[in-house]
Amino acid sequence: MEFLCYHRDRSGSAALRDELTEEHWSYMDRFAKEMIARGPTFAEDGETPSGSLHILDLPDPAAARAFAFDEPNYQAGVYRDVLLRRWRNTLGRTMWDFPGGPADGDRYLVLGLGSGQAADLAVPPGGDELIAYGPLLSDDGATWLGTAALVRAPDPQTARAVLTPDRYADIEVHDWEFGGRRS
Repeated sequence: MEFLCYHRDRSGSAALRDELTEEHWSYMDRFAKEMIARGPTFAEDGETPSGSLHILDLPDPAAARAFAFDEPNYQAGVYRDVLLRRWRNTLGRTMWDFPGGPADGDRYLVLGLGSGQAADLAVPPGGDELIAYGPLLSDDGATWLGTAALVRAPDPQTARAVLTPDRYADIEVHDWEFGGRRS
């Protein structure tokens, strides 16, 4: 079962986040084989961390909750909240398989929070710039709750356009970059 876990930073927690970097990466190392995508999001200044995204394949919702809430930054109070949803990998690949590589161009996390009938279930046309894409689902996988995409785009407006605007209660766009240990 695939899950999207997005931890949103608490205001003023950057120093604590920095202090816990090695603990965070050591924790994530335990899940390296399960990772589909990972990486930090940033505030509008492009430098201040605003969250931490992980998309991974885990056995069940209980394992996903344990992953999200046992994470060292969460335990220490770095994060203000957690978005945890079942997710379906419609591209069938990991971020490391993205032909565009890890660094060329601007990258964004786009979260469409659902309202009503399911939307954007199929990969949109021109999906060459998609790094990851899929629906957000209830724990049992039966109910559509939105759509999440990682996309390379020239700007946030272009990234937002990957989703159908009038089909969501809200669409969030976050600066994002490939994550993981730096060599």
